[in-house]
Amino acid sequence: MKMNAHYTSFVAVGDSFTEGMSDGLPDGSYRGWADLLAARLAAVPQPSAGGTPTSLLPQPPAGGTPTSLLPQPSAGGTPTSLRSPGFRYANLAVRGKLIGQIVDEQCGPAAAMGADLVTLVGGLNDVLRPKCDVDRVCAQLSDAAGQLAKGGGQLVLMRSPGREGPVMERFRPRMEQLFAHLDAVAARHGAVVVDLYASRALADPRMWADDRLHLNAEGHRRVAEAVWQALGLPAASDWDAPLPAAVPPGWGARRTADLRFAREHLVPWIGRRLTGRSSGDGRPAKRPELLPYEG
Repeated sequence: MKMNAHYTSFVAVGDSFTEGMSDGLPDGSYRGWADLLAARLAAVPQPSAGGTPTSLLPQPPAGGTPTSLLPQPSAGGTPTSLRSPGFRYANLAVRGKLIGQIVDEQCGPAAAMGADLVTLVGGLNDVLRPKCDVDRVCAQLSDAAGQLAKGGGQLVLMRSPGREGPVMERFRPRMEQLFAHLDAVAARHGAVVVDLYASRALADPRMWADDRLHLNAEGHRRVAEAVWQALGLPAASDWDAPLPAAVPPGWGARRTADLRFAREHLVPWIGRRLTGRSSGDGRPAKRPELLPYEG
């Protein structure tokens, strides 16, 4: 497995987690860990004629690790002077997609792009449904990985994070069966596995958006850092560092939050399940083509 490599192209495949919900931008769109990772990969200097640079990024000062190893982008994104001229990025992920839909709609086009780096995260929308054949989901995940591996790039798989709470406990056996299957899939294709499920920090409710289903901006930032480090690239921070201790909200505040969550998120989600609809119905991928990255 070639690690600490120089990547010139990246395609992300999956569902809402990879689309970037709920790392919201001012215009109402979503950013997310895959966009953050693409920005950092695009900022890595191109290798010289002799090969990959010995140092891909500036080294941290003696006083400690900086919050970011890269200069901060302007409002428009990654500074033009730091972008790799040939770096290309596609994100085919669409919210609400089941693993079978990811196989049918995303994996073929992604493999055909021939990117250096490909990420696949899927199956959670399946196992969170009331009824789920986890063995079938595992088989479909194997199919997805097999298709993507044909593209020849470095494949990255993930054990998705889970938010602490009663919902997590209900579906934990299904999730763990799916995640256990990842090891065999990864071994078959030389894939990197990023274990977000074991992270205590990402299980903290403060890392999650109000819908309790998607990570917030800080959660996505940490996922991007986790994938970056899994690729053998220099760490900018400890992505699994625990959050500072906080005073738990009182009973009244918890009940108010629960009622708001039920009204704004849970009831609409149940309605879609009962009517066979998905939040991603008719929605195109936000970056369907492998094009030069412009943050």
